Amino acid sequence: MEQKFKLWLEFEEVDPKSWDIENDFCNINVDLEDGRHYGINIWTYKYLETSINENKLTGQNLNGIYQKPPDLFVKELTRECIEQTIQDLLKTGDLEKVLNPSIYEN
Repeated sequence: MEQKFKLWLEFEEVDPKSWDIENDFCNINVDLEDGRHYGINIWTYKYLETSINENKLTGQNLNGIYQKPPDLFVKELTRECIEQTIQDLLKTGDLEKVLNPSIYEN
């Protein structure tokens, strides 16, 4: 059974024409019908490399030798991709457990 949810996407609300759908990051909000709300930081696969290279230039994260990852990686920043991703994750379980399994006991 598919869970219904409402999705707010930063790239649709904040300067929608300036986003690189394959090499960028954004924040999203997921509101479930049962009242749970999630704020999720998303990066595209390509943005990981961009972030490392930016850190090398700025000196952050010991010149890029580590990254503090987002909550979720996706192929592209589009509503279709993110909706499909969230729906698939919800089939697996609660988002807090699926996205952060290391803080939950099995």
